[in-house]
Amino acid sequence: MATHHVICGGSAATMTGAGYGLLEDAAIVIAGDRIAWVGPAADLPTEHAAHPRRDVSGRLITPSLIDCHTHIVHGGNRAREFEMRLNGASYEEIARAGGGIVSTVAATRAASEDALLRSALPRIDALIAQGVGTVEIKSGYGLDQQTELKMLRVARALGKARQIRVVTSFLGAHAVPAGIEADAYIDDICIPTLRAAHAEGLVDAVDGFCEGIAFDTAQIARVFDVAKELGLPVKLHAEQLSHLGGTALAARYGTLSADHVEYATEADAAALAKAGTVAVLLPGAFYTIHETQAPPVQAFRNHGVPMAVATDWNPGSSPLGSLLLAMNMACTLFRLTPAEALAGTTRNAARALGLTDCGMIAPGMRADLAIWDVTDPAELSYGIGITPLHSRIFGGVS
Repeated sequence: MATHHVICGGSAATMTGAGYGLLEDAAIVIAGDRIAWVGPAADLPTEHAAHPRRDVSGRLITPSLIDCHTHIVHGGNRAREFEMRLNGASYEEIARAGGGIVSTVAATRAASEDALLRSALPRIDALIAQGVGTVEIKSGYGLDQQTELKMLRVARALGKARQIRVVTSFLGAHAVPAGIEADAYIDDICIPTLRAAHAEGLVDAVDGFCEGIAFDTAQIARVFDVAKELGLPVKLHAEQLSHLGGTALAARYGTLSADHVEYATEADAAALAKAGTVAVLLPGAFYTIHETQAPPVQAFRNHGVPMAVATDWNPGSSPLGSLLLAMNMACTLFRLTPAEALAGTTRNAARALGLTDCGMIAPGMRADLAIWDVTDPAELSYGIGITPLHSRIFGGVS
């Protein structure tokens, strides 16, 4: 396609300002991999009038979607455990049979980089087919240096193998491996692995799981201190299953995001707002593990905390491969509005990853766009198991 061209003939949810920032009969001028101009077609500047045009025939244009929390690089799956639970097996029985995160760690350690790449490509392709242009991918199923680095290398390779932008998060502080105490694991394995991954250029951000079944705030703080020393932004799985103070820790460290946050409080919401931290809502995990405590969405609204929505695609607690379904679930289970859900997978998701060049349709932004066979933006959250993507533009290229 030509270096300069104009997308026209449809409406655009620019996601600038409040709500959808909807432009009827919009024109979007693309120059290289950037958006040069956007506005009503009737106001198209004369210098762009002669550029080649692509008429999208009444369809809706949005920024490409952003899945800001995934674990899609891993070995194996846990479908057998899912079946065992539904046949009456307890979590203890499943664990004794080698199930749970231990099984994913074992499978991921055993898989080669090439095997992990091959297994992750269909997941990437599924997200691309749903209009996703940027995806965050975490490590955390290695829990040893060799495998954590292997996962991060595969995540980088995925971004080269497909037209998608990959942001990596080091999640060495995901679980405590068998045979070692949590403090020793943090100091002797997790932190040295973080340094090695950073030295290899594999880390965009550092994450942790602050929960009774994982790590406490003091242990996470030690990891965060090293991240800050290395100049890396931080984010945190916080308050998913209980209230341990993870959200307050996240606010204290000015994390990009606090994720899950079902057990966050009004005071936590105020702290996140002050810190400028995004609350990432993950309804797939809420649904899969039969949670009943929903995140404090109204408190986030009251305090002006930006809310993002993501799949949390992982083999255990959220085997959810649809960001559009995550949007629907966020509306149905957490009572987000469709405008909040779309903001949560565009501009707020970009913010949750520390990205300032995507998530909106505005001059200077990357020309990462999704074109949908819908006319109303609410349709993207309304449909259940429906993928109305017509086409995608990535870096200005269709």
